[in-house]
Amino acid sequence: MVKQLDSYEEKALSLIKARGSVLQSELWKELGLDSREGSRLVQRLVRKGLLDREEVVMNGRRTYKLSMRAKNSREQQVLVSLDSIMDLPCIVCPYLDQCEPGNAYEPATCPLMDNWVEILVSGQREKLSPRVGHRS
Repeated sequence: MVKQLDSYEEKALSLIKARGSVLQSELWKELGLDSREGSRLVQRLVRKGLLDREEVVMNGRRTYKLSMRAKNSREQQVLVSLDSIMDLPCIVCPYLDQCEPGNAYEPATCPLMDNWVEILVSGQREKLSPRVGHRS
């Protein structure tokens, strides 16, 4: 997920969004950064999933065309299935409010958790109790 953006990241994104795309070398100059700082800034934005970076050749020199990442490509990265935790014993545990490391009830020594993990590992998921409100 996207962490808080610094001021250069915000300025870069605003500039790219306004123009549709920008050459990486132009971005550095507009923000008053050297090429090293500019490269690091762009890499952070690419890692955060906010920019697409395409290699291009301009005036015989290699640079990168930067554009905003399409929302759909980012949304596909965060889709998660909850099936793996639906039968987690913690959901119905009467000791949940007391469960934490160092207490009498804790995940590391919980027999319900141990049993749940053993069943999942053995592939015998049907042995787990039926889910409340779950439709098959």
